Amino acid sequence: MAFTLIVNGESHTVRAAGDTPLLWVLRDELALTGTKYGCDSGLCGICMVHVDGETRPSCAMTLAEAAGRSVTTIEGLHGPLAETLRAAWRELEVSQCGYCQTGQIMAAAALLAASPAPDDAQIDRVMDAVVCRCAAYRRIRAAIYRTSRPGGEP
Repeated sequence: MAFTLIVNGESHTVRAAGDTPLLWVLRDELALTGTKYGCDSGLCGICMVHVDGETRPSCAMTLAEAAGRSVTTIEGLHGPLAETLRAAWRELEVSQCGYCQTGQIMAAAALLAASPAPDDAQIDRVMDAVVCRCAAYRRIRAAIYRTSRPGGEP
């Protein structure tokens, strides 16, 4: 069956079973490999993408569910907020192994778009959806603060 997806602002027609996970469509059909494979259950958040502006684990969303909706992957995350967030990530050397960073940045970008100056509780609530095995959570929080506030302090 054919489905039309809007990914990173471009329309794509994908021929696959409707129950194919969005993650595999992004990686295998559209060659957007920035979205990583993690738990395959929607629990670790590593495969996080934006669907109509909200974060969704792409392993837990089917092609049929994503059809006709706007999907943004790490490759399509652009604009001043995204660039400031990426700069903070680099400056604070947030990444250790880097595996969860795509999901972390996608979650942080959605948080900052919805709440430009989040407090600790908001950061914890949103960022808990993405597991970091290296436990870089303090640096992730610092990067979010640096992006959202002059001087980067809470």
